[in-house]
Amino acid sequence: MTPRSDAEFEAERIGSPSRARRVDVRRTLYSFRHAGRGFAWALSSQANLRVHLLIAFVVLVAALFFRFTAIEFVGLVLCFAVVIAAELRAKDVAAAAVLVAAGAAALVGALLFARHVFHLS
Repeated sequence: MTPRSDAEFEAERIGSPSRARRVDVRRTLYSFRHAGRGFAWALSSQANLRVHLLIAFVVLVAALFFRFTAIEFVGLVLCFAVVIAAELRAKDVAAAAVLVAAGAAALVGALLFARHVFHLS
């Protein structure tokens, strides 16, 4: 397959079979660059994202202190990922999604920490 310019690629209809079959490492890496720039922008401009990341860090340090198991760490990390992904979505209505995700993550964290603090089995 011959390499084509970005303009030719962009001119193709999204969802066309020829565009869908094409694997271009350069464009894939370029999309990761866009994602990184988007995350950097969100981190610099969105105070709530910084709060969520700080809380995630503090909770992970506390989980190390309480010697969480690997599966408990996985649960915490999945909760953090859901909250942060929801925070990165469009504003307004998605703010409700962030609230729900953050509440669920807080509940999961409280249940996991309760097991260690109160020595529940």
